[in-house]
Amino acid sequence: MHNFRELKIWQKGRGLVKDVYLITQTFPKEELYALTSQVRRSSISIPSNIAEGCGRGSNAQLSHFLDVAQGSSCELETQIILSYDLGFLDETQTETITEKINEIQKMIRGFKDSLDV
Repeated sequence: MHNFRELKIWQKGRGLVKDVYLITQTFPKEELYALTSQVRRSSISIPSNIAEGCGRGSNAQLSHFLDVAQGSSCELETQIILSYDLGFLDETQTETITEKINEIQKMIRGFKDSLDV
């Protein structure tokens, strides 16, 4: 088992959640139960699934939860692009958060590749 708190990937995931919460505070109020909620949930899912996978008994199970975290990161990336398309985020915000998402995606792939499954 891995101690998720020690993993850089989990730590960066926590930071991403904070960033997402900060940028979504400016979203229109009518989006609170739509896009805002969805963006926040998909960001939370990334470090949560990494942690859950680390708590499982095998690398095969960890690998599965890393796949789920990767899927959530792609979902989040799409939602960030849609937020830009809808005018909720500017180009700089979109690029900054997308770069962080892409970094985490690479880290997930690297971690998954390092597992002996």
